[in-house]
Amino acid sequence: MPGPDNQSDPAPETQELLLDSPDNAALANLAGQFDENLRQIERRLDILISNRGGRFRLTGAPAAVQAGSRILRELFRLAATAPVDAQRLHMTIQENLMEHAVAQGAEPADDNGLTMKTRRLHIRPRGSNQRAYLEAIRNHDLCFGIGPAGTGKTYLAVASAVAALEEERVRRIVLVRPAVEAGERLGFLPGDMSQKVDPYLRPMYDALYEMMGFDRVARLIERNIIEVAPLAFMRGRSLNESFVILDEAQNTTIEQMKMLVTRLGFGSRAVITGDVTQIDLPKHQLSGLKHATQVLQGVPGIAFTQFTAGDVVRHALVQRIVEAYQNFEAAASLKADEGNRAG
Repeated sequence: MPGPDNQSDPAPETQELLLDSPDNAALANLAGQFDENLRQIERRLDILISNRGGRFRLTGAPAAVQAGSRILRELFRLAATAPVDAQRLHMTIQENLMEHAVAQGAEPADDNGLTMKTRRLHIRPRGSNQRAYLEAIRNHDLCFGIGPAGTGKTYLAVASAVAALEEERVRRIVLVRPAVEAGERLGFLPGDMSQKVDPYLRPMYDALYEMMGFDRVARLIERNIIEVAPLAFMRGRSLNESFVILDEAQNTTIEQMKMLVTRLGFGSRAVITGDVTQIDLPKHQLSGLKHATQVLQGVPGIAFTQFTAGDVVRHALVQRIVEAYQNFEAAASLKADEGNRAG
């Protein structure tokens, strides 16, 4: 006799889908080598997919089958003109899963005007946390984006800065990052200040190049409209009409964090991003980001957005790795708490 959990599961549905094309290469591109793309869709949606040529049969929960059908149609359109690589496959699955969440009422369908338009790209949030993050940036002078790698924290912060600059809401962009990884000190690195700091700011540079183009970014840096500086060089400055981005903030000290957030001048705003599970400071030193989340919660004009493994928009494996680390650390923390209570 089936239990109550089984009674609540929707009955499996089978749907036939015909993707007609005179070009077998497009179908092969869609399916991937050894049908790996189809197997990936099956694993992500928990459905079964069989096909003979362009005739597909999908079996599983009704909502998952509908999502699978949308994904196959979208990938088939893409396959005619471009390779269906792992990144495109993952992004298509993610977007359709988020659309399903909207349809089920888990997320709002409207992005409330959060799509940002730069000269080269239109950038829109993916999922509820990215929407909340962009809303926080739009409505607060100081925002924190905290969570694992691959969730779009830095990319969306740069997109917001570029949009603010192009709409003339700020006069410059200031990119800041502590340089403490692997115990390196700037004085021991070769080159001038820009060359010393550049490797640490590569993710932000990559985003700028994608949104504005290499030549324009170079010109704006030359005119000091885009400024790149190590965190230590912010001391004593007042940043007026600027959009400040502090990346990798988990590697700031308490003093550095306090110093930066008190540099904001008139017409400025700041976005601070970091991952508190990736701290490179000496073990005895408390992260300025961790401290700020405790001290600044509830202060008017300041917003915090917490990202999770479910927000990861990189390779699907990255999401599973992040979840594995989070589960391990949660279990270790619980064990430590139990040990303290027993003691």
